[in-house]
Amino acid sequence: MGKKEHIESTTEAWEERQLGADEEFVEVAEEFDEKAADEALELKMISIRLQESLIEDLKAIAQINGIGYQPLIRQILNRFADAEKKKLLREKQNELENRDPDPKKGLRITS
Repeated sequence: MGKKEHIESTTEAWEERQLGADEEFVEVAEEFDEKAADEALELKMISIRLQESLIEDLKAIAQINGIGYQPLIRQILNRFADAEKKKLLREKQNELENRDPDPKKGLRITS
């Protein structure tokens, strides 16, 4: 049997079943400490109301991708938050780069 490739233990690797799905490593857990698991993954329970049609769409997309719909929602929110932070930082950087070096002269630096 060949040596298996090392996969970094990330939330995404577990949710995408790159980790934890190989029967060779399966064993029955004695107890599951949900609170400890949430703390380890830095998860916090929230309540949110979504349209039923949106939930059904998300469930269908998640099923196609072989994951649960809640991990899919986390992925979507993470992607959006990352993209939005980058956008805001780019806008702030552009604002700073194009700011008047001397407001009295009214000169603008343009790129």
